[in-house]
Amino acid sequence: MAQGKILLKPGSLWTSVKEQTEHALQCGALLSIPTEFEFVEQDNLRFLVRILSNLNRKKAAKEKQEKQSATSGQEFNPFLPYEEDLFVADISDTHVCILNKFNVVDYHLLIITRAFEEQESLLTLEDFTAMWACLADFNGLAFYNCGKTAGASQRHKHLQLVPLPLAPSGPQIPIEPQLRTAQFQNSNATLPKLPFVHAFAPLDPHWVQSPFAGAQATEQLYRTLLHAVGLDVRQSGAYNLLATREWMLIVPRSQEHFQSISVNSLGFAGALLVRNPAEMEILKAQGPMTILKNVAVSN
Repeated sequence: MAQGKILLKPGSLWTSVKEQTEHALQCGALLSIPTEFEFVEQDNLRFLVRILSNLNRKKAAKEKQEKQSATSGQEFNPFLPYEEDLFVADISDTHVCILNKFNVVDYHLLIITRAFEEQESLLTLEDFTAMWACLADFNGLAFYNCGKTAGASQRHKHLQLVPLPLAPSGPQIPIEPQLRTAQFQNSNATLPKLPFVHAFAPLDPHWVQSPFAGAQATEQLYRTLLHAVGLDVRQSGAYNLLATREWMLIVPRSQEHFQSISVNSLGFAGALLVRNPAEMEILKAQGPMTILKNVAVSN
């Protein structure tokens, strides 16, 4: 991406998100899924666990997508074209920002590529530039579910961004107390209390002032972290990536589910989602960290 191709006007994103959310709710384009939450503790860490109160909307939409795919003979892509009523902002020549149609968290954004790219492809300089352009105006947690095994539900490449704090009390991100225990070796670090393969690196919050410079540095760190966890930078496997203005974490994945519980990147931030009381009972019986260990790659 040539310098100067960021289209997002500084200071405008948060206002646009709020305005578009109101519009999308009023016209019925945004189908928020209501949840209740509680904290479940394991290994001195409080996990935020949301329980869905109604999945019917998402189920009905999925059935509609499958029907459209069967009729047209082509896989339905909700991002090409995206719904105009969900559009938030043009970020750059290569990326736009839209609302997540079936959001569980308020103001949940998707950073999507304008042209189709596979969700399993490597993140690029353009992806990280778009991420930093958004983080400049939106204090949030960005994440990427690389592939279906990592919890991705759409094939079209998209990063996601949710506002902080994730939890109404305690740390902004439940996993944050673990980050203070980081042990450094060269340019990547590990968190001794996480019982699965991962790599962690601090980021410089000042990169929000120059998304291009931030993106270049972040892309290099990203490749270093992929290498550190044994993923090939030419053809990586399934993993979750989480990033804030201050740090980045990569966790390789071995499977999408623990029993019936699906885990995506937010699980590794310490925020899990269950669909019904039965799954909540499984989670409490096994422990959230045990579930993460089972869907990640054991140390």
